[in-house]
Amino acid sequence: MVILQSGPEIILINPVRMSEEGLAALDLLGKVSIIIRLGDFHGLDDEFYIDRYKCEFWAQQGQETYKSPKPTKIITSSTTEPIKNSEFFVFESAIFPEAALLIKEHKLLITTDSIQYHSDWSYFSWFTKLAFKLLGFKTGLNIGVPWLKRVTPKGETLKKDFEALLTLDFEAIISAHGALIKKDSKELLKTEMSNVFT
Repeated sequence: MVILQSGPEIILINPVRMSEEGLAALDLLGKVSIIIRLGDFHGLDDEFYIDRYKCEFWAQQGQETYKSPKPTKIITSSTTEPIKNSEFFVFESAIFPEAALLIKEHKLLITTDSIQYHSDWSYFSWFTKLAFKLLGFKTGLNIGVPWLKRVTPKGETLKKDFEALLTLDFEAIISAHGALIKKDSKELLKTEMSNVFT
């Protein structure tokens, strides 16, 4: 989950339900006004937050994994920014909805399953490490292997989508999975793309 604060307004991206203590701390930050779902495979806890805060819900059309709740604002590449000086990027070729949000002021790209950064597996159990390796993950930056397999149209590739993503001005990436990449994320992504899209 990513929490964005703009004055008294709070935006939750890919929210995950927290404990009562966590929710109390969230309430101290300000008023939750928008929930954003950037990836179709996320959304289990969206309805909880929407019911709690009576806020807007932003997502792309065609949600399949969690069809409810329905978006109050549809995300497209031209959707008006949810926070000042930001923009959405949409993976147009993906057969299931997936987007990213660029916070221009901080050159920060927020992703869901498309790009992940696993800096450290020391906190994983041996079973989890094995499962991740079998799924095609490694430590470092990953284009999500299971995600890519599921969203790529048969006989096609998402290479052009990632090439378009690289035209955005970002240095850092934070994903729904893994740690923050503070710098050089674009170069890491280029290297990963060369491995994935051969």
